[in-house]
Amino acid sequence: MEYLFAALFIDNLASGPYLADIVHTKEAQMFAKLFGRGKQKPAEETDPGIVFGRYSDNNKPPAKVNRWTDADNLFKDKKYPESFDAFFDYLRDDQAANVVYERNGAEGRFQLFQGSKIVRGRFSETGMEAEVTLARMPQPSVPVMRRLLEMNFNLYYSRFAMENDRLCMRFDSEVSTASPSKLYYGLKELATKADRQDDLLIQDFTSLQTSDSEHITRLSDAEKEVKFRYLQQWIQETLDQAASMDTDKFSGAIAYLMLALVCRIDYMIAPEGRLMNHLERITAIYFRKDERPVTEKNRDMAEEFRKLKAMTREEVFANLFRSRYTFSIVTPQPYKTVSESIHAANQNMVWYRDNNYQDVACRIMEYGISYCQYAYSLPKVITELLHIFMQVNYPDYFTALGYSLVYHDPAQNLFRAEAIMNRVLEIQSRWKEKYPQMDFKVENLRFDSLVNFNLSFTNEMEFLNMEPK
Repeated sequence: MEYLFAALFIDNLASGPYLADIVHTKEAQMFAKLFGRGKQKPAEETDPGIVFGRYSDNNKPPAKVNRWTDADNLFKDKKYPESFDAFFDYLRDDQAANVVYERNGAEGRFQLFQGSKIVRGRFSETGMEAEVTLARMPQPSVPVMRRLLEMNFNLYYSRFAMENDRLCMRFDSEVSTASPSKLYYGLKELATKADRQDDLLIQDFTSLQTSDSEHITRLSDAEKEVKFRYLQQWIQETLDQAASMDTDKFSGAIAYLMLALVCRIDYMIAPEGRLMNHLERITAIYFRKDERPVTEKNRDMAEEFRKLKAMTREEVFANLFRSRYTFSIVTPQPYKTVSESIHAANQNMVWYRDNNYQDVACRIMEYGISYCQYAYSLPKVITELLHIFMQVNYPDYFTALGYSLVYHDPAQNLFRAEAIMNRVLEIQSRWKEKYPQMDFKVENLRFDSLVNFNLSFTNEMEFLNMEPK
């Protein structure tokens, strides 16, 4: 009788909206195989083309990495134009179309896209120069000039400048000293600082006007509306959850909830400009090296979240757009750093899991991997695995954005196990050339609860061998 009931159970699942790959126990998986329901046509997903998270330049295929070596060798041989060819080919992300480059003999021009800014440059037999327009200043402003003068002291390769009413940043070098390393760090400083400072300057000084940002892509009203709604919802849910907990006894849990929320907003909503700066201000409150207790830091982070939630729809919409990037604003780390972050979070969630604070446990595990996406330039394959994790944990958000494949039904605690495993294996296969020793063991994934899925999924990520070819 028990076997008959199980067969009927699996049969009903197979005919339902989730097909037969929805299972939440090992027994159900076994019965699926026994009754021939285990191999169904793979579920297909509609891709609405949404961009998630910060850009990472730690995703170059082996052929691109080899171009850096070519550039370095050509520079040492004093073949400077050919070295520039290889260098800008190394920078070019073919999918992002972030670099425009042309050369005629010893002379050439280039454009690099970085968020809301464009770096425009040229080179000749003697030198290279590049610049970015920050803003327009129709009337001279002493406070603006003082700000730029102070910021100049923190620049290593570039400098602020003014031409008529145009505020800009500039970088230049003699060709004979324009090694790939100098070009990379010089152009990166120029591009990333300009992309950051144009928003801050215009925000702080009303006398300045936006300039040279026509290339950015505006999001649809529907996408912006979904992102605004979930920004509000996630902040309110986190503040309510924190308010329901003892501020002293659960100070660590509250900190995890708020920091996980920062990383979630950064990845899922992908804010730009003022919104991104606000998130970084929140994390700075917690990580600032001072003697204040965690309870005070939690209080201040909560207050900043309230300010973020109070932003109007128009203010939020103005900071939601799509851009092309050439440089990551954060730096790569050894994968051991990522593993340690996952391990520490998974260890810290045990008490909450065992004492029936399942949601807190899930948010701690989310922080362990999402903080790495926020703070480091991750290999793209790791970001793609994180994306699966987020799809499982926040299915309603992805449905609202137009994704058709739902990996997890929280109301019934049901998972699309086969679809999840197939997706992981497809990602791993696609990156096998660059990471031949990477081995995510999908058979170790658990589908009996969300907390156990998150633990098994992040455990596999922790022990991945990410040694590149």
